[in-house]
Amino acid sequence: MTDKRALRARMRAVRDAHGPGLLPVARPFLDRLLPHQIVAAYHPLGAEADPALWVEAALHAGATIALPHVTDRASPIRFLQWSHGQDLSIGAFGLHQPSPDAPECAPDIILTPLVGFDRRGNRLGQGAGHYDRAFAAHPDAWRVGIAWSVQEIDALVPDSWDIPLHAIATESEWIIP
Repeated sequence: MTDKRALRARMRAVRDAHGPGLLPVARPFLDRLLPHQIVAAYHPLGAEADPALWVEAALHAGATIALPHVTDRASPIRFLQWSHGQDLSIGAFGLHQPSPDAPECAPDIILTPLVGFDRRGNRLGQGAGHYDRAFAAHPDAWRVGIAWSVQEIDALVPDSWDIPLHAIATESEWIIP
């Protein structure tokens, strides 16, 4: 199936049927954490895999957490500093995000929600290109996709602007492309 719009709809339905939940923290993530790193995470929407345990682990290691801030489809993601317990506002696309005046951060690790993925590190996102532009803007960041195992696709055909993930974490497996 190469129609990405139809594939997104199908994979969202698969993810929604799985339901929401916390994703267990993968050992390779813990091994990579250092004090003062900036870890970009996200607040899950719907049945996206929830990285809250990953955020807790990063905070425990002394990392700073940043969350995405999106204003519209065309504007790039800004990763803004967030402190545990700090209020979030509802922004574009229903995202829970920090105040727009929070300090902007350059992440060392980007935890990315997925609609779908394959074992080559290709990802299917929401379709606006926000994370691909963020990956291009932060080329040295370690890119980790977060998903449920049911979101795996045999093979995705990447577009020329798609930037692959370094790793994918599911509830059952750590995948290195």
